[in-house]
Amino acid sequence: MAAYLDRDETGSRQVPAQDAPPPPPELVALAHAHGVDSTYDPGSGPVPVGARTLVAVLAALGVEAGTPEAVRESMERHLAEAKARLLPPSVVVRAGRRTALDVPADARVSIELEDGGEWTLPAARSHWLPADLPLGRHRLLAVAGERRAEAALIVAPERLDGLRGRSWGFLAQLYSVLSERSWGMGDLGDLAELAQWAGAGLGAGFVQINPLHAALPGVPSDPSPYRPSSRRFADPVHLRVEAVPEYAYLRPGQRGRVEDLARRAGLLRAEVLEHDGLIDRDAVWTLKCEALELLHQAPRGVGREAAYRAYVRREGAWLEKYAVWSALAEAHGSDWHAWPKGLRRPDSPHVTLAGGELADRVEFHRWLAWQVDEQLGQAQQAAERAGMTVGLIHDLAVGVHPNGADAWALQDVLATGISTGAPPDAFNAHGQDWGLPPWRPDALAAAGYAPYAELLRSAARHAGALRIDHVMGLFRLWWVPEGHRPTEGAYVRYDAEAMLGVLALEAHRAGTAVIGEDLGTVEPGVREVLAARGILGTSVLWFERDWQAKGEILPPARWRADCLATLTTHDLPSTAARLSGEHVELRHRLGLLARALGEEQAEAAAELADWRAELTRLGLLAKDEPLDPQALHRFLLATPAELVGVWLPDTVGDPRPQNLPGTWDQYPNWRLPVADAAGQPLTLDRLAAAPGTAALASVLAGLNRAEDGTDAVPAEDGGSTGPTGAALPAPVPASHRTTAPGTAPATAPAAVPATGPEG
Repeated sequence: MAAYLDRDETGSRQVPAQDAPPPPPELVALAHAHGVDSTYDPGSGPVPVGARTLVAVLAALGVEAGTPEAVRESMERHLAEAKARLLPPSVVVRAGRRTALDVPADARVSIELEDGGEWTLPAARSHWLPADLPLGRHRLLAVAGERRAEAALIVAPERLDGLRGRSWGFLAQLYSVLSERSWGMGDLGDLAELAQWAGAGLGAGFVQINPLHAALPGVPSDPSPYRPSSRRFADPVHLRVEAVPEYAYLRPGQRGRVEDLARRAGLLRAEVLEHDGLIDRDAVWTLKCEALELLHQAPRGVGREAAYRAYVRREGAWLEKYAVWSALAEAHGSDWHAWPKGLRRPDSPHVTLAGGELADRVEFHRWLAWQVDEQLGQAQQAAERAGMTVGLIHDLAVGVHPNGADAWALQDVLATGISTGAPPDAFNAHGQDWGLPPWRPDALAAAGYAPYAELLRSAARHAGALRIDHVMGLFRLWWVPEGHRPTEGAYVRYDAEAMLGVLALEAHRAGTAVIGEDLGTVEPGVREVLAARGILGTSVLWFERDWQAKGEILPPARWRADCLATLTTHDLPSTAARLSGEHVELRHRLGLLARALGEEQAEAAAELADWRAELTRLGLLAKDEPLDPQALHRFLLATPAELVGVWLPDTVGDPRPQNLPGTWDQYPNWRLPVADAAGQPLTLDRLAAAPGTAALASVLAGLNRAEDGTDAVPAEDGGSTGPTGAALPAPVPASHRTTAPGTAPATAPAAVPATGPEG
């Protein structure tokens, strides 16, 4: 019996699957039937996916394809199931559109609305779902003879509402923004203060922060915010201990102990701020956890107790599973795969028994989740009180750690033995393996997209906007089977209409805008689809060139309006590093350059020369002025971008990246406090008082003046003039924005590195 494996006659592996002969057409057809692409394009033309990879990916989808006979049987089963199916597992439609529903002629179809109402549709071969269905999550029922079927019916808005005008704001890594009041790393109290200062003091409209998801416990912990244990709950390490209301009710002995812990935390803070130390999350959490355990013992008034019980009811089974997992992880370690067999599934009676035995710890973790939720809400309220038009922009990571709480609780809807990643491209010939299990599209649909909706609901609850990391993952993800190299993966398709519909519904209900991180290789049409649904993209100045021509700098007027425009991100060089060439020197010191140092330096210098010439041509930089962050931000303001983001360390000239992709122990990723140009760490208070911060803020205030019509000088083209007299394009009204090809910069796989779980 022949098997589809890419091996030679001796059984030894010779070449990657993608270098092997194309798979048989029957296997390709089966893969396509289940949404698995049989080719990928690294930018140089289609490359076939090997048979061994297709077999492994199909197996993760529950489809047997290891032999020609298995392929034939699986295809027959697939066709038979499709023919016999009365309803698809889920139906996602847009409000205001009549949608055809293909069911048997004798079927009776009805709709149970989420508010308890019921609609019955007239019998017809193709039932039409009415256009006036209310937004929400409903149930679709069909009966034909002896057959009966139910499906989730999700009615989503056609498009998300636009933002309230253009605005600028800061991009920050919360852990890196310390104050004299935090315990060795930035916390939610610091976030509230940052929002108050930026909004009320500088006129900023938002603060975007890194994911605050719960990290995998254990020492040493993984500092990356993009490989969390849970995306559903935030990490209690971000709590401001003194802001917990029960602090006021501690007994004298308990209060004295918490104050002693705070003094020890002050030593951690001093080590970071005064001795150029790194942020030590594990040490911070050790101190905070002890303090929080004491606070948990403090009495709660009837109002506080009622609020806590309401939170527990609202979060339901999700919170229970998370709290039980957290307690079990304390007892058995953070890798649930290594737990006793009876504890490896959340629905096991052994888990129920163990949860009862660990009831005190389960209750503590429930309470912690409540405290974080409260302080997150308070931070967003602080942003709103400060006059921010958007407020906090939270970041949703692309996936979760395979050993963590979500992977344990959601194992029925996550692919087993699969990791997400990125295929080979011009920047990384070996591809990428991010170590994150992906959603199973079939299982997600069968679950009515409820796990995905719950995740979005939680992420958007205290956000003015939600950033979706690697938003292309709503369309397709690169699956790498266990035991395969990153080059030996395949793209698996998701129902983008459904994924976007669920996202639009939850964002609409939360009153939250959505920003998609769409850097790197993007399929044609994806940006246009996102824009049509009211989802903003992400545009980084250094990558915005006309790649369909000669790679020239894209003029401000040709930038898309529906985006967050920035100079850099957390895993790109800081602006100070780019302007000085330090980003090249750093990679050279760490042995990360693929070319000679001189070649890299020459290319970096040529890029700066291009920008100097462009800014001078536009009148945004005088000929005798040095290229600086202020001039580059003036360029961003000259674009029609709805949001302009300022990397917070750029205000003080910090040359260090927060994350250097491709490194592990060689560089202190995710552990650096914000520092000045000399590398001296700064508190939030000192950062706010820095001269560079005021200088940059004065430039950005021009956005506010242009929006309210003051200090805007008419130009010949109907726009207005910038700080040095350059013509600024008039802000594009939401009703006139276009998503036609050409309004967004063309994708350039050879020039824009793919981004992954690092952001």
